[in-house]
Amino acid sequence: MNDLVVRTRGMTRKFGDVTAVNEVDLDIAKGTIYGFLGPNGCGKTTSMRMLTGLLTPTSGELEVLGNTLPGEAEKLKYRIGYMTQTFSLYRDLSVKENLQFFSKVFGLGHREEKQRIAELLDLYDLTDLAKQRAGSMSGGQRQRLALAASVLHKPDLLFLDEPTSAVDPESRRDFWEQLFDLSDAGTTIVVSTHFMDEAERCHRIAIMEHGHKRADGTPAELMANMATNVLEVEGKDLRTLRKELTALPEVRSAAQLGARLRVLVNKEVADPEAWFRSLPQSKEAQQVCKVRPNLEDVFVTNTGNLPEPGQPAKGSGQ
Repeated sequence: MNDLVVRTRGMTRKFGDVTAVNEVDLDIAKGTIYGFLGPNGCGKTTSMRMLTGLLTPTSGELEVLGNTLPGEAEKLKYRIGYMTQTFSLYRDLSVKENLQFFSKVFGLGHREEKQRIAELLDLYDLTDLAKQRAGSMSGGQRQRLALAASVLHKPDLLFLDEPTSAVDPESRRDFWEQLFDLSDAGTTIVVSTHFMDEAERCHRIAIMEHGHKRADGTPAELMANMATNVLEVEGKDLRTLRKELTALPEVRSAAQLGARLRVLVNKEVADPEAWFRSLPQSKEAQQVCKVRPNLEDVFVTNTGNLPEPGQPAKGSGQ
């Protein structure tokens, strides 16, 4: 337990009659990248705001970096970094001026400020942009600046709220390389995303839906422990076949990917390929085979049917 940076039990936040986060338990170890995966409105940002001390939980136990929240939230101020979903730096200030401002907020001395800013400008490829106003930068450049500002004071714990939602794929790849560098250096990172490929890069992820945590584990564990098997089907009239398959109780989901269907079959079906071939609909199939699951399959398996509070989602295997 000593290596846990974040520990929550029953973390809950209500806004009037709406429960945004419902009794979520978290254990986040030092030096890991932990991801919240889910659609908008599932509770990712609300969870982060409670863990940073910006939002008071309605109920539950929260401990972050050894501090009990919300009572000891003030102690986190200089030990955490927070990069918001929307670019929140000063657009009328230059890159360097933004970093100088935040260095004073975090209490860096003059010598340390100068050294740290030079280091970050070089590390995040911002040296040639140091005099450019933040408002005139591209999405990827703003992202690098926001990350530099978030880690200026060398935080132990870094929160990133959908940090790559407005950047191109190449910038996203570069950004994740920078996150792995931070993680290797000992920084614990909590990141929210709705991109499946990003979530698969995390050491561990929590799948969120309607404020509930539906699943938690490494991507490999979640794929191995899925309550469904995955079939890929090639054939004619896939639209009709999809509609017929999704009506069957054994099928959790069927989605068309180009010229094939990806079908999630409940694990109660011992031999999914033989089961499919026994169906009348199989005459439309030219090829069917069992394939390796991906994180999107895990997400679909664990979400989609909201149960009564405290009960797992249908097909979750939790």
